[in-house]
Amino acid sequence: MIQTDRPADRTADETLPTVREVMALDAVAHGVPEVLVGDEALDARVRWLHVSDSAGVARLLDGGELLLSTGSSWPAEPADLRRFIDELADAGLSGLVLELGTHYRYVPAVVVEAAASRRLALIVLHREVKFVTVTEAVHSRIITGQTDALRARDEVRERFTALVLRGSPADFIVYQVAQTLGAPILLENLGYEVVAAEVPLAMEEELFTDWELRSRSAHRRSEQRRERGAAAGADDWLIVPVEARGIRWGNLIALPGPEHAAGRMAVLEQGAIALAVGRLADGDADEWVRIGRRRLVDGLLAGRFAGVGGAAARLEAAGLPLRGAQLHGLVVSSAPVAAERADAAARALRGRALAGSAPTGVAPPAATMLVSLPPDAEFDDAAVVAFVRALVDAADLERVTVSVGRRAEGIDAALASVHEAVDLAGGRRRRAGRGPHLRRAENRPLVQLVAALRDDHRVLEHGERMLAPLIAHDLARSGDLLDVLEAMLAHPGNRTAAAGASHLSRSVFYQRIALIEELLGADLDDGETQTALHLALLVRRSAGR
Repeated sequence: MIQTDRPADRTADETLPTVREVMALDAVAHGVPEVLVGDEALDARVRWLHVSDSAGVARLLDGGELLLSTGSSWPAEPADLRRFIDELADAGLSGLVLELGTHYRYVPAVVVEAAASRRLALIVLHREVKFVTVTEAVHSRIITGQTDALRARDEVRERFTALVLRGSPADFIVYQVAQTLGAPILLENLGYEVVAAEVPLAMEEELFTDWELRSRSAHRRSEQRRERGAAAGADDWLIVPVEARGIRWGNLIALPGPEHAAGRMAVLEQGAIALAVGRLADGDADEWVRIGRRRLVDGLLAGRFAGVGGAAARLEAAGLPLRGAQLHGLVVSSAPVAAERADAAARALRGRALAGSAPTGVAPPAATMLVSLPPDAEFDDAAVVAFVRALVDAADLERVTVSVGRRAEGIDAALASVHEAVDLAGGRRRRAGRGPHLRRAENRPLVQLVAALRDDHRVLEHGERMLAPLIAHDLARSGDLLDVLEAMLAHPGNRTAAAGASHLSRSVFYQRIALIEELLGADLDDGETQTALHLALLVRRSAGR
């Protein structure tokens, strides 16, 4: 049984009409209503309409009622009138509608002052109305809204129950909540770090910049509304805790959006329940960290962001420091990677890390990472090896390859560092000795050049044009000329080692080399030709082809 404590606020049901909406009903409009105390007070929800002139009516209220009165039995003394209004407010009254003419010709100033000080909506009717007609209209509006809400809530409950039964991951549940509400939705952990988000790209920079401060402020406002029993306004964030069995993992947040028949809060609560059930099912595995951060890193690598400012803000909102930090792109390949341990491994170096999937062109198991470290932290070969040892099982260390991009500062350079690591990881592997095999971009000037020019169409076109005869041959005959060329360029001056890397006999390897030279019309022993072909292969691999 999953139980989540929520404030028992009867006025906060979004499916109930607000005082403002009740005033717009034809039956009420007939009385020529005038708002004396309004603004935020008009957003209070109306649970029921109560008609009474009694000075002791407050003790008969349960909260959320709209009181319709002529005031004929109200106290006469100003002090008693003020006390009467305070009692109504203390009882949780949503609003007070006073019909003028029967008893009062105008509203006493003390009533207006008391209502304003207690943020209690106060409306007067300048024309006589049939109270029974107003009562029927308001109650009909309330009952119709509640009936529609019940149907809509059943549909929403079924939808999210199905997600739970299918074992849908956290990011997909967040996506479904966003689709249901037609509004941006975010899932954050208890450290105010964004785990998953469905937010328009154009909003990212503004929304995620200084996210922790914005989130804390929204939480304070939400708590203040709860304490005074006020409903959320159109511009307020809705925040629901994700918790079960006394354990709280984070918060599900909805930004302003259109109304929903089931009530926006009810939809958000169903999403939070689905996330809580999924979190319980995960056991000790931190699925939130694994999926949320993997999606973020994969999106960055694929260029799924509107601008570098938004990408930087999104990374920092996920807990990865960028300002004043040294950043490194990494690819760990050839062994299973426990991606959820990436951040713990980086914390041992006084930093943070985000881990993604295997990049295009690198066969899994592999993971792409972005590591953030303090500017004075060492990330030399020994530190990299220590980092990797914390990521993979000891039995897998022997075959691990680690590709490290250059040290970077700022989001632009960080993305370039990630691409350098990916390009390094896609190359043919050369290794000797024991332990993780380490590649660093600063030792590979051609990789640096390709990473810098990866978006230049002229470089891409040149590489494709140079390799075109080999590509056509391999496609037509299911050949391996590109692989043979890569093996040869990985071992320049050592054809024996190149033949071994290509897994071909020496005689067959030399036949392939002769065919490549014939198709390209080039001498593969020429240093300039080797450099040009190596660059073309790197460009092709960098483009994921």
